[in-house]
Amino acid sequence: MAELAFQNYLNLIPAVKKTPYQYLWSSYDAEADVLYVNFKKPSRATDSELTEDDIIIRYENDEIIGITILNVSLR
Repeated sequence: MAELAFQNYLNLIPAVKKTPYQYLWSSYDAEADVLYVNFKKPSRATDSELTEDDIIIRYENDEIIGITILNVSLR
């Protein structure tokens, strides 16, 4: 069972390698059912947009620095 859970983290490697900074920080708020993903720390968003599928894309100037995924348990 632990090997299966470990494999899920290994599946993240391609996504991490494609981020602009090759870093990825995430946290999940179970009470709000929200997943926060940051590609840069510290991240100071200057703008954001909400997509039709409940994902907030956060920008610092013209650069994407993170995403916030709402209603994670429904996905």
